Amino acid sequence: MSLKHATLGLLTYGPASGYDLLQKFRESLANVWPATQSQLYGELGKLAAAGLVTVAAEGPRGRKEYAITPEGSAELRHWLGEVPPAPNRRSEMLLRVFFLGMLTPEQAREYLDDRATVAAELQAELRELATTVDPDSGPLAVYGRLALEWALRFSVMQEEWATWAADEVRRAQEGVE
Repeated sequence: MSLKHATLGLLTYGPASGYDLLQKFRESLANVWPATQSQLYGELGKLAAAGLVTVAAEGPRGRKEYAITPEGSAELRHWLGEVPPAPNRRSEMLLRVFFLGMLTPEQAREYLDDRATVAAELQAELRELATTVDPDSGPLAVYGRLALEWALRFSVMQEEWATWAADEVRRAQEGVE
């Protein structure tokens, strides 16, 4: 996914300023595709230059409200329906796991226990976020909830795996001693 398409997607729900879009990112996409203020404003400039969004209104202090153009909608539909997602085959965490044998078994278990803790903390954050989503507030809530549920289930799997992996290291060490 790209910031370009995330921004276009959010603008399909109506015109918004850069500030409003940043808030929508934080409320709905932060666990899927986070964006900083500078990234978002830079992307809005690129989208406007490409004719994918337009400045629909200007307010005080240079505040601009952006709207998606028909070309922007076409680009988003093309990306959604015709461009397959790129496989994510890189994982820094799993690369580290592959080389945990370079550490002591205690350090390896500590690393894995930490991964389980991080996953459990993420689950708590996601569950809290789920309580703030009004399921009757339209398509963004419906499809946002689907993405949220994926993230929740993925974090559950990560916690279970890390706990299992730490136990495997523990059993291997006990077998050696």
